[in-house]
Amino acid sequence: MSTELAAQEESRREDRRKDAWFHFLYAVLWPILNFIHPVHAIGRENIPDGPAVICPNHSTIGDPFYVVFAFGRKYPMRAMAKIQIMRVPFVGWILGKAGVFGVDRGHADMKAVKTALKCLKDGNKLLMFPEGTRVHDGEDVTAKTGAAMFATRTGAPLLPVYIQRKKKVFGRNVVVIGKPYHPGYAGRKPTPDELDAIVGDLMDRVHKLGEGRE
Repeated sequence: MSTELAAQEESRREDRRKDAWFHFLYAVLWPILNFIHPVHAIGRENIPDGPAVICPNHSTIGDPFYVVFAFGRKYPMRAMAKIQIMRVPFVGWILGKAGVFGVDRGHADMKAVKTALKCLKDGNKLLMFPEGTRVHDGEDVTAKTGAAMFATRTGAPLLPVYIQRKKKVFGRNVVVIGKPYHPGYAGRKPTPDELDAIVGDLMDRVHKLGEGRE
């Protein structure tokens, strides 16, 4: 077996290991969250089978779990998280096993960029929050262009998702999954202004999904 084929096979084995850990954590955590904060998913039929950049709004620390459980066990995903979370003893280790990787948002983290691109090129779904931080009512945060860059470089579609901002205890919490779409620019690298326009349009789509949902 050539070195390239061996590397591809090892990458596939690593993906299978991460999927197995993802399913394990899903089975452990789903009953707890579903009891305390039940998730009501709208638009599951929009989830593509192949790679996608999953882009929700962000208002609470538990938002990644709402997305994961809205998508369901059938769709394992990789997730980009703040590097500080990945440095928490045991928590960072087990999240890493399940396909979560850290990004140092204060610097140009090329390792995280390469990991994200590889996830998509390998056919995985990538969860990331374009706003980069939790945004509360009344706040206005300019979204980062990473999601736009990953989509245009890999050809993976952007998938807008809206998570209900005001979470309910023992009540239905809505997650709306929009339609995947390709931002264009196939065959050429978008300019910084074009990336800003792509992510601006993306967040408009996200917020439109949430109209009348709160």
